[in-house]
Amino acid sequence: MNYSELYAQSIHQPEAFWAAQSEAIDWYNKPGIILSKDENGYPQWFKDGELNVCYLALDKHIQDGFGEQIAIIYDSPVTQTVKKFTFNEVKTEVAKLAGGLLSLGLKKGDTAVIYMPMIPQAAFAMLACARIGVTHSVVFGGFAPHELAIRIDDCKPRAIITASSGIEIDRLIAYKPLVDEAIELASHKPKKVIVFNRKLGARIPFKKYDVDYDALVYGSEETPCVAVSSNHPLYVLYTSGTTGKPKGIVRDSGGYATALKFSMTHIYGVKEDEVFWAASDVGWVVGHSFIVYGPLINRNTTILFEGKPIKTPDASTFWRVIEEHKVNVMFTAPTAIRAIKKEDPNGDFIKQYDISSLKTQFLAGERCDVATLEWYREHIPIPTIDHWWQTESGWPMVSIMMGVETAHIKPGSVGKAVCGYNLKIFGENGQELGPNEEGYVVLELPLPPGTLLDLWKDTERFKAGYLNKFPGFYFSGDGGYKDENGYIFITGRVDDVINVAGHRLSTAEMEEIVSSHASVAECAVIGIHDELKGQIPLALVVTKSGEKMEHFQLEQEIVKLVRQQIGAVAALRNVVIVQRLPKTRSGKILRKLMRSIVDGESFQIPSTIDDETIVEEIIQDLTKYEIGIYKVNN
Repeated sequence: MNYSELYAQSIHQPEAFWAAQSEAIDWYNKPGIILSKDENGYPQWFKDGELNVCYLALDKHIQDGFGEQIAIIYDSPVTQTVKKFTFNEVKTEVAKLAGGLLSLGLKKGDTAVIYMPMIPQAAFAMLACARIGVTHSVVFGGFAPHELAIRIDDCKPRAIITASSGIEIDRLIAYKPLVDEAIELASHKPKKVIVFNRKLGARIPFKKYDVDYDALVYGSEETPCVAVSSNHPLYVLYTSGTTGKPKGIVRDSGGYATALKFSMTHIYGVKEDEVFWAASDVGWVVGHSFIVYGPLINRNTTILFEGKPIKTPDASTFWRVIEEHKVNVMFTAPTAIRAIKKEDPNGDFIKQYDISSLKTQFLAGERCDVATLEWYREHIPIPTIDHWWQTESGWPMVSIMMGVETAHIKPGSVGKAVCGYNLKIFGENGQELGPNEEGYVVLELPLPPGTLLDLWKDTERFKAGYLNKFPGFYFSGDGGYKDENGYIFITGRVDDVINVAGHRLSTAEMEEIVSSHASVAECAVIGIHDELKGQIPLALVVTKSGEKMEHFQLEQEIVKLVRQQIGAVAALRNVVIVQRLPKTRSGKILRKLMRSIVDGESFQIPSTIDDETIVEEIIQDLTKYEIGIYKVNN
């Protein structure tokens, strides 16, 4: 069956299509009800099915005779470590940790936060939670205590699982003091903090709630998997919202497992014993879906990489990993390729390695510019596929489905709609637009299995953010268009969330922090184009009347403030002092206008602006500070 036939079946006969796909995974109790609605009228899949995702990822393969196959390769150039774990070894570690969690009082229905670097124990912790029905929430290790505290208060974990430290290229970051500070800031107090000591020299202040990870695992018995319902929350993963408060995306178990198995085989085209590498972090959705759960469910060897595309030690590290571990399919962000391209423009490092095992390269997390795509294809002539999805979807929404057929790749496009996603382009009033007309990217309900169930304990926000704008459709928050051949082009967010190196960050949250500075009267944070990261934040501030602080000092203090509150991932580097911000007569700040000015895009001054002369003022200020297209060396 070709792509067109398979896609048509998934849209016109969704129940039959996904019932067939659900046969690819092992259920404790197979679902009889394929598609239904929850108490709020929202579609849900496989309501009466029972399963366990950890069983699918580990125990099933061992029972099938593949216990000695390598499941996880831990490759850490920052510690100069490579360690391989078989499915048998991973299962032992996970089952004993799960037993330890039970001994601490965690049970099915509880939540746990995981705040760890890219080490095997992070994956073990996720799988151990899944094994006993504890809903996990992984928080990216680059987030500051304030951000961790917000997530603790929202999901109310019974325990936090962390490590003594992470490593940022060559800098040791002590995690335990950050966790302790977050608990101090949070209203909810977890009962236990389980600490894996990496023995790298980081300070580990002892608290009464602390439990040593190794001692817990050593002293525990292996525990079996527990059956959970298909709609049991496997995890809560927070993503940025326009209000500044993170949104807890709730992921189910049965629909997600079905979708991941489908993704690995039909989208990524990975055979069951091949090596799959997603060069991301377990703190992001890519890490959940395609470092841990997807590859392991599909019986692939997955790579946990603790490093960067450059500087660990240089721009050759990706090619070294591919050669050494015989990677067959890879997934990374365009930012990583741009960083490598910048360091090695002629691809000299690529020529030093045998990367013939690599058959497909996938890119996602942000838009891939055509120049980066063409550079990669010039030096590594394999299918290089930009595709599109979100934390909310959990798996790709638009791609070239390499496991179905090898279609033509259009640079600048993210491919065609994936099976199950009835994607349309809407105008402001909900009318469907024609080919090459840019509008809102929406998806008709029901969404396929594996997509978000809800927002954690906030259904009204879920409806307001995703369902109410266009009834009967999921609103993606992205703009784009579809050409006459069905290829989809994503043009970026239509809200105030920016994409920094594939990480979604709220400008509203940054504005709150910038505004808290004693010298700032008002501010606006916008995302501006960056050659390397795709977008970076820029703060435009109006200082209080009579304020005498030097620009350099103010910029330093604001950058430090944002780093302390959000973390280095925010990447705020530049602050511009302006006389005033452009606003409508009703007082709304014209952020899109400012983005266009900074990026050098054509723009029209809105008729609702309160004073047109402010545009020239902004240009003068940007020129003064050499921001965006106003850099002297541009």
